[in-house]
Amino acid sequence: METDQFCTEVEGLWPTLKCHIEQAWIDSTFGLGWYELAIAVTIFFFFLFVRRLMVKFVIGSLKRLAKRSKTEMDDQILASIESPMALVPVILGIFLAGEFLFYAGPGLAEGGKPLLARIVQSLISIVIFWSLYNMIEPVSNAMRNVKVFLTRAMVDWLQKAFKALFIALGAGAVLEIWGIPVGPLIASLGLFGVAVALGAQDLFRNLIGGLSILVERRFHVGDWILVDGVVEGTVEQIGFRSTVVRRFDKAPVFVPNDVLSNSAVTNFSEMTHRRIYWKIGVEYRTTVDQLREIRDGIEAYIFGNDAFADPQDVATFVRIDRFNDSSIDIMLYCFTRTTNWGEWLKIKEELAYRIKQVVEGAGTGFAFPSRSLYVEALPGDGPEVFVPPTAKTA
Repeated sequence: METDQFCTEVEGLWPTLKCHIEQAWIDSTFGLGWYELAIAVTIFFFFLFVRRLMVKFVIGSLKRLAKRSKTEMDDQILASIESPMALVPVILGIFLAGEFLFYAGPGLAEGGKPLLARIVQSLISIVIFWSLYNMIEPVSNAMRNVKVFLTRAMVDWLQKAFKALFIALGAGAVLEIWGIPVGPLIASLGLFGVAVALGAQDLFRNLIGGLSILVERRFHVGDWILVDGVVEGTVEQIGFRSTVVRRFDKAPVFVPNDVLSNSAVTNFSEMTHRRIYWKIGVEYRTTVDQLREIRDGIEAYIFGNDAFADPQDVATFVRIDRFNDSSIDIMLYCFTRTTNWGEWLKIKEELAYRIKQVVEGAGTGFAFPSRSLYVEALPGDGPEVFVPPTAKTA
């Protein structure tokens, strides 16, 4: 019996209106009643509840087992995949609720099953690539300990590259599931990519420059570097496009990798020793014996102090250097064992105290800029000398 004919046979205004509402509901839901939809929703929410139990008990039990191992990598991996795995009961709930609706309403199966299959497959792909994306972090932390092959900056680069790769692969898998071919889509972007590449030449140069920095290992994160005419400070991050160098006044400087790869870079963190190079000026009245006493005293202090590097390892000189305009200069050239700036300053301070004691102990002093003026005679047209008159006697 047709719907309109069935409802017209119902007597009464309200029963007729009720009949039309119920029939419209049945037609719009492909023959499903409200109770059938309620059962499907109940199935879905039941698995949402199971999701909470799964996170609490199943993953919790796995975490307790992982804590018994000697390594922390398994603990970090479980923590990273906890959120993606919690989506599995939700996917199962969606699948079973949909299958129940197809069973209760056969009219839904023809168009609904392919749609449900795509939704479930898309969610499964999201879980897989989401888990892989989150696992990159603990794996990278483990790779940081392999310093022989990979530096910290290289691990950071690989981490970012794999994250971008898994995002691209996951998006491509979902698009393929929904019938959108990725290959033609990439090909259609070819001309656009060429235009972008022409405008992004600096980006590619900086990317290649960053790769050369990592491969050559010019410096690492935390190193103190000096780039002539650009910046001096501590390396904080080596990115794809630029490197962050924090100056000693705590201001960050973003230096393009292309500049760093083509500039002279001094890496002070790779120093084996730290240099002290002074010119000590003493007065010209200093005798030869006093000069020898000063030179020998400074040299003895340096050679006998463990804070200074062994002269056999590095060049060490204490020599009378030259006759300057206002002083006799003694050159001091030596290296400290430490490269720490604070310790180096302390050693320099102690050396300055000792040099002052040696110079003053030799009976002479330090020179300072001065000029002597010698006048042999006054010029002939100078002023007459005033001679006061003598008093007359009576």
